[in-house]
Amino acid sequence: MNKTVKIKNLTIGDGKPCFIVAEIGINHNGSIEITKKLIDIAHLCGCNAVKFQKRTIEKVYTKEELEAPRQSVFGNTNGDLKRGLEFGYSEYKTIDEYCKKIGMLWFASCWDVESVDFIEQFDVCAHKISSACLSDTELLKKVKSTNKPILLSTGMSTIEEIDEAVKTLGNDNLVIYHCTSTYPTKNNEINLKVIPKLKERYNCPIGFSGHEKGIFPSSAAVILGACSIERHITLDRTMWGSDQAASLEPEGLRKLVRDIRNIPDILGDGNKVVYESELPIRKKLRRK
Repeated sequence: MNKTVKIKNLTIGDGKPCFIVAEIGINHNGSIEITKKLIDIAHLCGCNAVKFQKRTIEKVYTKEELEAPRQSVFGNTNGDLKRGLEFGYSEYKTIDEYCKKIGMLWFASCWDVESVDFIEQFDVCAHKISSACLSDTELLKKVKSTNKPILLSTGMSTIEEIDEAVKTLGNDNLVIYHCTSTYPTKNNEINLKVIPKLKERYNCPIGFSGHEKGIFPSSAAVILGACSIERHITLDRTMWGSDQAASLEPEGLRKLVRDIRNIPDILGDGNKVVYESELPIRKKLRRK
């Protein structure tokens, strides 16, 4: 059995209840009111945590990238879009207070060292490293220095790159998420059979960060051994925004959480027995 990871009073690992993360990310579209609605949905559906993304815009993007033309509700450049979607201190203070009020854990994927310091102001329960940042050794070392649990996504990464990231982070207090970085992910690129291979290779809990349409692949990931599931959520998949189409609407999230919570009972203990409920049927139908 692999190591376990403790996040507040919850334990992630084999034989433990699946740790379910609802990623709000940038699906709030710059609105704190939409954010609160999404937090409420995650809470009501039984998720364990919500997750955001934090970037220091001028550090993550070049001047040329920010000045590039891009039409959005925030303006005519890529910079207008990125700044419009980026929450600052007052918004995160509101998020922190709101989550504490309803008893919901929250954390963020930080894309740069300064963002880690920013998010640490709120004493978050964990840190997420996005697939895009898996090879950023400076960022990995900064996140490790917080001594918080680390959740590492592995989309668009080779096994050798994952090895290097784990070498930097160590496998204590680490959860590794199988992931494919396309939005939405095609069925033939989800590749859930990677999960048991990651479990064999790394002595830590393995999760699944899904970007597929629908809910079945995420449930199947748990059957294959994923100890944690992360899915983007939205109020409506037709809303404006690049991540909306690969997200779950409230009813989809409710069904996914319901199905995941039923999986341990469905899998059972592996011992073949005759159940008491079968005895009357056995008596009625068996001839010899």
